[in-house]
Amino acid sequence: MDLAYTAEEEDFRARLSSWLAAVLPTLPPRPDPLDWPGRRAYDCDWQRRLHDAGYADVHWDASPTQRLIFLEETERAGAPYVGANFVGLLHAGPTIAAEGTREQRERWLPPVLRGEEVWCQGFSEPEAGSDLASLRTRAVRDGDAYVVTGSKTWTSHAEVADWCELLVRTDPEAPRHRGISWLAMPMDAPGITVRPLRTLAGSTEFAEVFLDEVRVPVANRVGAENDGWRVTMVTLSFERGTAFAGEVVACRRTLGEIARAARRNGAWSDDVLRRRMGALSAEFRALWRLTQWNVSEAQAGGGPPGAGGSVFKLRYSHARQELYDTAAAVLGPDALDLGREWNPDRLSSLSYTIAAGTSQIQRNIVAERVLGLPKGR
Repeated sequence: MDLAYTAEEEDFRARLSSWLAAVLPTLPPRPDPLDWPGRRAYDCDWQRRLHDAGYADVHWDASPTQRLIFLEETERAGAPYVGANFVGLLHAGPTIAAEGTREQRERWLPPVLRGEEVWCQGFSEPEAGSDLASLRTRAVRDGDAYVVTGSKTWTSHAEVADWCELLVRTDPEAPRHRGISWLAMPMDAPGITVRPLRTLAGSTEFAEVFLDEVRVPVANRVGAENDGWRVTMVTLSFERGTAFAGEVVACRRTLGEIARAARRNGAWSDDVLRRRMGALSAEFRALWRLTQWNVSEAQAGGGPPGAGGSVFKLRYSHARQELYDTAAAVLGPDALDLGREWNPDRLSSLSYTIAAGTSQIQRNIVAERVLGLPKGR
């Protein structure tokens, strides 16, 4: 398998790099990390700039290789990440593009690409996180609408979202992996209550969402009724396969910053610490190569990323924690100061081994789908 870039792809890189060099100095200051309305406005403005420059659909319609080049160049240039738009651009959008009807694609995809509408994810529930098939939020058919009642938790960006990719149980008598449907729910519908959750790092990017007889049009269902588990696997394959890819590039940059800080404060003289940084450098290079391989495999197969995404997610979530543990070792006593660089990221890194499916879930997927081991062993 050839993972080298072609001349055409390198030309794409050069044009993107030139555009980034021209536009980044014109961006306004980044808002306070806790100002979610401000962050939404900032992230949507960045998305509009990408749209006007012809890069808005890079996560969907560009070739997988161009997508990787986009991630490399934007991170190297210090460009904004997708931010509040990440569910729409990286999860809901690709799912609707793959599974939605023509009318659904025409309705929901252009506003996401133009930075006009933000999505959140309504998958996890208080007793259905990694065991997602245990979800209880129920949708009862009433004419041309579903009446939805239940609650969701860890709903990313719910307080600033326009739409929610929502999993509901439409047949409570069916086996738990069946009887589930995937709905697009407008967040301004009557009956929705959003309560932000403050994380260990002080952010409120997650929320609890309570649903009291919320009416969602049947036309908003993506996929067939009770076929939502299959549609969800498409969403999760994007989430685990490519949604974290850009962060690997960011981690490599952060590791370089940590090494420079170690040289300045004398921590570099610690042989054990240097070996840790060397091992992490090799780890992130390997993860990027794994991302290239996963993308190449998906491109060859013509579908979403496969089980290789779970291999990536399993190792990346632990490598990210090891990165910020190394940062804490370099900082020494300053690692207790939440105002110091890297400390908020260190706290948030603890969530990565449960986000998008716990490491135990990823191991099960790798065992069954990659290694071919029997279930339940």
